[in-house]
Amino acid sequence: QVQLVESGGGLVQPGGSLRLSCVISGGTSRQYTIGWFRQAPGKDREFVGAVRGSGGNTYHYTDSVKGRFTISRDNAKNTVYLQMNGMNPEDTALYYCAAGQPILSQLRAETSYWYWGQGTQVTVSS
Repeated sequence: QVQLVESGGGLVQPGGSLRLSCVISGGTSRQYTIGWFRQAPGKDREFVGAVRGSGGNTYHYTDSVKGRFTISRDNAKNTVYLQMNGMNPEDTALYYCAAGQPILSQLRAETSYWYWGQGTQVTVSS
């Protein structure tokens, strides 16, 4: 059974940084595409970014975080990171990581991912 556990959330001031971690157990992380999603209060869950697995190792981001957020993967630790810089209040949300093997055209779809973490709260506020 593949399990994902996020950590690293918290309160940060506008312009600040946080790094989220997603530890994958019960499977080899590099065989999966790992996606990051977020859900703000009263809004639908949305795609943030993803790193493709199975040798693809390409990175994809939604437009609103490009240039500010960076995903990285440490296969030895079965961990994927989401480095968030230049944060603003619109980044406030519950952040989830998820694992699956979506085709490229379905990378941003929640339904493409089989396993999900429990989420970690990120709040950007002064």
